[in-house]
Amino acid sequence: MKITIVVPTYNEAENLPKLVAEVLALPLPDLSMLIVDDNSPDGTGQMAEELGQQYAGRIKVMHREGKLGLGTAYMQGFQFAIEDGAEAIGQMDADFSHPIDKIVVMAETLQSCDAVIGSRYVPGGSLDERWPLWRKALSGWGNFYARTILSLPIRDVTGGFRLWRRETLLGMPLERVRSNGYVFQVEMNYIAQRLGYVFKEIPIYFQDRRFGESKMSFKIQMEAAIRTWQLPGMYKDLPKLKK
Repeated sequence: MKITIVVPTYNEAENLPKLVAEVLALPLPDLSMLIVDDNSPDGTGQMAEELGQQYAGRIKVMHREGKLGLGTAYMQGFQFAIEDGAEAIGQMDADFSHPIDKIVVMAETLQSCDAVIGSRYVPGGSLDERWPLWRKALSGWGNFYARTILSLPIRDVTGGFRLWRRETLLGMPLERVRSNGYVFQVEMNYIAQRLGYVFKEIPIYFQDRRFGESKMSFKIQMEAAIRTWQLPGMYKDLPKLKK
């Protein structure tokens, strides 16, 4: 299976070489990465180009003109990967919060479903034990909030570690996706579930970023709170249970 992992970046020059080395060391010979960089002032884009030369075509780079947001980075990355012939398209953060070795398990799991989620909230999944209680509570509440309002059977609706079948993404109206912060993950879940696509969740340990600063902001949190309520109206015309 030809797999492309889409990784949006903004000021991740410290993480990127280590991330690329670990991902491309996995026992998946048809695995490649697409770095979508938002004109990072720390030189992440140039670093990605150098890695592309170092890893002989297994790294491709998309340069964007500014900090345009997570959702549009993934949308453009998905489209590029599909046009490039990827049979499965993954998404992950550049900050080592997602366990790289689980990509192999996700690829195996994808054989029997339409999309796989690396889940913090299924049995066996967990959050960084160094997080204070309030931070764990906030993460859990945000997930519960979206899952309850939208009646989603997925346990981890806000997580960003995923692997999609090419056919699943092609069957979704991606041109209508408007969310740009982490609620983008919720919107994608809602569309896929409404169309009847089948998810499987595998447990992961979610580690806090090793280097650099979090991109989370109050604006992103407000977008998530409001957009969650808007989604049913935005997609009321979609057929239910396509499969």
